[in-house]
Parts: sequence; C-alpha cells; structure tokens
Amino acid sequence: MLHIVQTALTLGCVYSLVALALFLSYRVLDIADLTTDGCFVFGMALSVSAAAAGHPILGILLAVIGGGCAGFVTALLQTRLGVPSILAGIVTNTGLYTVNLMAMGWSANVSLLKQSTIFTMVRDTGIFGTWYQLAVVACFACVMMLFMRWFLSTRLGLSIRATGDNMDMVRASSINPRFTIAAGLILANCMTGLCGGLVGQMQKSADINAGTGIVVIGLASLIIGETVIQGRRSIGRNILACLIGNIIYRAIYAIILQTRILPIECLKLMTAFIVALAIAMPTIRENLAVKKRERRETVN
Repeated sequence: MLHIVQTALTLGCVYSLVALALFLSYRVLDIADLTTDGCFVFGMALSVSAAAAGHPILGILLAVIGGGCAGFVTALLQTRLGVPSILAGIVTNTGLYTVNLMAMGWSANVSLLKQSTIFTMVRDTGIFGTWYQLAVVACFACVMMLFMRWFLSTRLGLSIRATGDNMDMVRASSINPRFTIAAGLILANCMTGLCGGLVGQMQKSADINAGTGIVVIGLASLIIGETVIQGRRSIGRNILACLIGNIIYRAIYAIILQTRILPIECLKLMTAFIVALAIAMPTIRENLAVKKRERRETVN
C-alpha cells in the first residue's frame, strides 16, 4: 500500500507539469496545442543525452529551453503564417520526431546505466531516504505551480488570460495578441519539456515513443482535478487541480498494476476508459443534475 502511495505521489507530481502546461494553453489561451507529445520526448531526449555526457543539471535546463523552442515554432506557424492552431501543433509534433531522433544520436532510445542524474545526486545525500524521487519532483512541481500563480497575475499574464477570453477586445486595447499567444505557448511547452526531462532522468532512459498519448492523459488528469475540486473557479484552484487530478489518475493506474485486477494487456483499454470517463464527467454530472431537478419539480 505504501508503494502505491509513493508511486502515485511521485508520478502525479512530475506529470502535473504537463497538466499545468495544458491548463495554460487549453484553458487560459483556449488553444488546442498538440505539440505536447513531441515536446515531451524532446525534453526527455535532451535531458538524458546531456546526463549521459555527465551533465544532468544542464540536461534539465536544455529540456526547458528545447520545449520553449518547440512552443515558439508552433506559435510562429499559428500567428505569422496563418496555420490553424491544431494543425500548427500537428506540424511541429511531426517535425519533432526527426529532431528527437537527432537529439538521441539517431537512436530510437537512449539509456543511462551508471551515469549520474539529479535523482541520484539527491539520493546520495541520504536526506530523504527512499522518498528521494518524490522530494525532487515535488520541489519542481511546487515551484512551477507557485510561479504559474504569480505569472498569471502579472501584466503579461493578465494579457494572456484576456487573449483567451476575447482576442478582439485585447486587440482593441492595443495589446498584440500574437505576442501573448507566443508567450503562452512558449511557457506551456517549457513546462512540458521540463516534465520530459525529469521523467527521462527518473527512469534513466529516453524513448522516441514515450510521448504517445501524453496530451490526452494530461487533459484527462486536469479534468479529473477540476471535477474533484468543487467550489468557485479561480486560478489557484485550477492550478491545484492539475496536481490533484494527476495524483488520482496515477493512483488508479498504480492500484491496477499492483493488484493485477486486470491483465497487463488490458492497461491501454483501461487507460482509454479512464480518460473517456474523465472527459465526459462534467457532462454526466450536468445531466444528472438536470434529471434530479426534473424529478423534484415533478414531485412538487
């Protein structure tokens, strides 16, 4: 049971960075950014390759920078070349496949055997015991959540929020929506790249297909968190939902793996079911509320 809790908390914290990125692009900017899958692998490839060369901290920094570059390309296609947002993400994601192979030395996967990572550096201190991985990812998650809360209250952050709400109003207020969209997408993909870099060093490997379905799972985790956290919507609550939703999702996944309720071959089907249920949950709750109201009116 303790192992399940530890796994859920660790994976929930690290993958909350992807949910946080999707919150910025999908919820705040109202843009369906499909760069996420390729950007995640790009950050992972840069981080693991740098760690293999003996520079694990530099690898995390490169993962963030690489993610930002991927977001810039998507923003450039969308704002300057008139490519629709969904297609811009698809085009960048497709191109990143080759870039990711290049970053991994034209290999489909890269492994870290005895090389040092930021996780082994913390483990060697002996401060956190067997919880050293959770300590590292929780630190990154908390810092990014606090940064996001602060950033969205700044002038630029408020401009990005306004762009997602009403672009025409922003344009009429002498704010360049091209700049705010680019800033939002770059920041979102920086967090995705950071997540990929942390996951790569945590599992000591990078794989070209590691990002498959990340955008869907991240969005589902965000919706799970929003469903669980009730009350008046606010930026703080939505940011917290990114973490809570991921922990719940990873806990379900860990329980299934640990208890073997389902065979391993059915995990993909179970993932699809959880994702579909999470995305459909707001509609299900709304329909149940309508039926409950109708029954109450009928009785009265």
